[in-house]
Amino acid sequence: MPDFGIATLSLGTATTHPLEPRLKAATRYGYKYIDLFDECWAGYLAEHNLPSDPESRWKATESNLSVARKLGNLVTSLGLKIACTQPLREIEGLLDPTERKAAFDRVQARFPFMRAFKTDLAFMCANIRTDASTTDDLETVANDLAELGDLAREYSLADGGPLLKIGYEGLSWARRNTWKSTWEVVQKVNRENVGLVVDAFNILAVEFADPYQPNGTGRVHGDFDTAMAVVKESMKDLVKSVPGERIFFYQVADAEIVDPKTFKRPEDPSVPALLPWSRGYRLFPCEREKGGYMPVEVVTAAVLATGYQGPLSLEVFNRFLSVGGESVVEEHAKRGIVGLKKLVEEVQRVDLFPGRKGKL
Repeated sequence: MPDFGIATLSLGTATTHPLEPRLKAATRYGYKYIDLFDECWAGYLAEHNLPSDPESRWKATESNLSVARKLGNLVTSLGLKIACTQPLREIEGLLDPTERKAAFDRVQARFPFMRAFKTDLAFMCANIRTDASTTDDLETVANDLAELGDLAREYSLADGGPLLKIGYEGLSWARRNTWKSTWEVVQKVNRENVGLVVDAFNILAVEFADPYQPNGTGRVHGDFDTAMAVVKESMKDLVKSVPGERIFFYQVADAEIVDPKTFKRPEDPSVPALLPWSRGYRLFPCEREKGGYMPVEVVTAAVLATGYQGPLSLEVFNRFLSVGGESVVEEHAKRGIVGLKKLVEEVQRVDLFPGRKGKL
């Protein structure tokens, strides 16, 4: 059985819910890993009366690192581990040398904090920028990730700690928005400490789902059998192509089917079309009674079939997480663990390859 994890932001927002009660709820419900979001780290700094703006939160001052060590010790005392810190955004493919250096500096600024948090993984989303000063050229992007991997290795060798790693995720509205397009980068990079982050929501938001589909199915292909066949073929390719040890982290979430008559595309062209759906309407796996409809179990079965040994970690954003009150934290912690247990049951019935049904 895989361990279960949950993003700190999926237990409540930092502006409304202090971090420590969220961590304690994770322990009570049986999670083993947490995925530390920037906003939650910023909120924890603010709770300790330290500056928490984006420029200040990753400065390696003794005050900041002392609070980071305190958080790392708290997590350990609760029987949890920090799986990763995230997100790193708009890092690779920058053509302006000054911008590129600043982005790489942002990544390196994490390294001492990762040691304090007792985690080895920095989580990086594929670049969403489309302006002329960015590129998704394979050679350029791979060179960037290779250099970041080398910087992480150099830091690790210098301090003698475990090898720090870079995980690369194909965000569904990024320039590289599929597992295949991020996997080709990781293969090109060819560094043991640069690997994939696979996210069920982001895979399915491209290959299966279309919340704006006029016919109301919520699917790219309105015909259910066709939609499922597309996903299954993609997942078969994933199993055949990606060794489990190259997947550094796996995230899972479903989402609500919405009414295309009332759920409209953003009027602002700079806002990615999938962003409002992703931020406001995600669900925990197997919550069909709440409108969940994506085949998260198929993606999960494929990831496990690769030999992936890490946690199944929840990354659920929704419009209710910022509501005040302890019940929000309790409700989301409970819903998450119930959903994960149901997901494991459903994975047993997935048959991607003849004779391999239900292999965990």
